[in-house]
Amino acid sequence: MKHGHKLLRCGALPLVLLAVCVLSPGLAQAQMTSVGIDCSQIAAMHLLQQDNMRAGRVLMECGVIPQHEVGGTTTQGGLDAPVVPPNVLISNRSCSSNASCTRSESMVYHSTRPGDNTVVVNYNAEYGTGSCYSGISVSTDGGSTYTESESLCSGHGTNYGDPIVVFNQKLNKWFAGDLASGCGGFGLGMWSSPDGITWTPATCIHNGSNDDRESMWVDNNPFSRAYGRMYVSFNNFNVGGGELFVTHSDDGSTWSTPVALTNSFIRDVQVTGTPPGPPVPNATYYSTVFVAAMDEMGGGLSNRQNHMMRSVDGGTTWTNVTMGAAFSAVGDGVCSSNSYFAKINPIWRHMGWGEPGVGPDGVVHYAYATKGALSTGDIYYVRSTDNGSTWSSPLLMNDPESNQYQSHWMPSLSVNYNPFGFAPGGKVTVSWYDRRQASSSCNVATDPGCSYQRYGRQSPDNGMTWGSNFAISDVIILQPTQNDSGVQSCYAGDYDYATAFGGTAYVTWTDGRVSVGGAQVQNVEFEAVSEP
Repeated sequence: MKHGHKLLRCGALPLVLLAVCVLSPGLAQAQMTSVGIDCSQIAAMHLLQQDNMRAGRVLMECGVIPQHEVGGTTTQGGLDAPVVPPNVLISNRSCSSNASCTRSESMVYHSTRPGDNTVVVNYNAEYGTGSCYSGISVSTDGGSTYTESESLCSGHGTNYGDPIVVFNQKLNKWFAGDLASGCGGFGLGMWSSPDGITWTPATCIHNGSNDDRESMWVDNNPFSRAYGRMYVSFNNFNVGGGELFVTHSDDGSTWSTPVALTNSFIRDVQVTGTPPGPPVPNATYYSTVFVAAMDEMGGGLSNRQNHMMRSVDGGTTWTNVTMGAAFSAVGDGVCSSNSYFAKINPIWRHMGWGEPGVGPDGVVHYAYATKGALSTGDIYYVRSTDNGSTWSSPLLMNDPESNQYQSHWMPSLSVNYNPFGFAPGGKVTVSWYDRRQASSSCNVATDPGCSYQRYGRQSPDNGMTWGSNFAISDVIILQPTQNDSGVQSCYAGDYDYATAFGGTAYVTWTDGRVSVGGAQVQNVEFEAVSEP
């Protein structure tokens, strides 16, 4: 009982003190977890800073964080009916229990093969087995219907999620990946597919024992010297406490030696690059590659600093550009289970990460979240008109708030994408989670102020002007809970990565409108949003 009280007191302390509490003699330092990590290694492996499923499982089994954070269960509505258009439920397999029905954190991609309407979404999913945290859904009709499967659950040991997926136009093949135990102990696993339906294990992207938070982009520009090259960025917590690295491959079978972009921990956000375009006169032209990153400045509710790493030579060398001044952290507080991470109540673990995108004429876009003018979260957008060298002043994306309860968080961004490069470009879509209807506080999931929507805003001219806010979700969504003992409690997905193709933005998000066993559960929802 004394140890339990000590653990509760430690939970509210900063990261350094929390690590001391974790390693105190009062706890079983030599306890071995089910994933093969000794509890005494938590501080050395920087597990409190990692956002992956393996780290969460270790922290739960070592008693550092509880399996369930107090947040209540939701019983409103009884919304068990199928979702109706225009939104489409991607994670559409039925669940028998809300204790094994967590599906969130997604990346969506559309095929660039002419005449092919395949859309693939890779996301985190927990099916109650403890051996796979990945779900994948495929649509062959442009996103009207989806089929969910566990196609990435074999071939690389235990799959721990953190989804990536692209279609490689040059190789005419799909590639998807997740963190996996079969790639060096805890590295980056990859699978390939000819059609997005049938998947086979491919070569590991990186054989590592402490990787985290990977992201992926493919150069589908036929006029680039690196046409078909795939880039993967990730944090390696075995080096410098989480240095940021990038590796690349031209064929998916061999990967370059990772290049370090930082000499200390700065969070990987997302890698992206120049979209397809018309021929350029320079025969040595490479598509510019960008890696958005964030200095979390010690975590919690400390200030944040955005960075943009850039390569103009196919990923060989990189420069680091600081994007404006540091800004205040988004969040109602910190996760009671791990005070390194900020959260939007009741369980949205969120540090302010967003998503970058690149338009024509060297215009680079980025959306992110910061503390709101009245609430705890607003969405801001910045752009660069000189290929990432300098950045504009931040522009507020969401409508101005009228009270302190109307938080906005976790934005995604996409820029229109034409594989042949001759259609008008620069149509930008930003979307985010939105509580603009709230008039009361959100503390537990059943509070009316916790319901939310997915909102968006679009630019028709490469970010110069913007239209009005509009609803992407077709209903006000009930706040989901997290009742799964195999997933950390302060969690509803850490990000959602959108893409665009042929005049349509493809948007996915964590949705709570489905009820299982009297509780709203986390699902992945989708909409194809027409661009202006």
